[in-house]
Amino acid sequence: MLTFPEEIVLLLLDEKTGEFLPLPESVFAVVMGGAALMELELNNRIDTDLEKLMVVDRTPLGDNILDDALAGLAGICDKRSEVPIPGALYEAALNAEDYRSWALKRLIAHGVLLEESGRHLWVFRTRRYPVTDDHEQQEVRARLRQVLLSDEIPDPRDVVLICLIAACALMSFVLSEAEFDAAVPRVEQLRKMDLIGQAVTRAASETDAIIKFAATTM
Repeated sequence: MLTFPEEIVLLLLDEKTGEFLPLPESVFAVVMGGAALMELELNNRIDTDLEKLMVVDRTPLGDNILDDALAGLAGICDKRSEVPIPGALYEAALNAEDYRSWALKRLIAHGVLLEESGRHLWVFRTRRYPVTDDHEQQEVRARLRQVLLSDEIPDPRDVVLICLIAACALMSFVLSEAEFDAAVPRVEQLRKMDLIGQAVTRAASETDAIIKFAATTM
């Protein structure tokens, strides 16, 4: 089973071009950090209430992404017992680029992705990551479509992933425009089921708003 950081990296890749979909780096960082936190929550390493996050188990999971995020949170909790959820989210987001790199390496090692090196205009090196076996990617999308377009009780992991892709506006890569319009109430219902998911959505929206405001004032 893929972790949330790995699934987010897959969903951010265009399986035809092998290139990452355009997303502001700051928003990506928030979403990637949120993915790490949500995986830690489901592995019973952290717990949350409406406002705060607590580390309840510091035992490493043997996953470099999750263990790095857990160590960062534990360091904060050494200074105080509780951390505001937004603060924990931004702490986890600090190493988002490293997390993307580590997730890519694992997906390549598992044979899901194939790395190809090339040159863009013979000056800047670029990397493409074509999906060699899109079973994982298509399975994720098919699973989420089923949850979003039905009234079935969702698996907790699916609720988390829906919160993440909604936060970074990736719904269009799971649902058609008409399906998304019909599924808006369902998305909002599911968003309310995960506290970290709510924090990710707010942080991503605020970050995107800041970027757009800065662009209009330049």
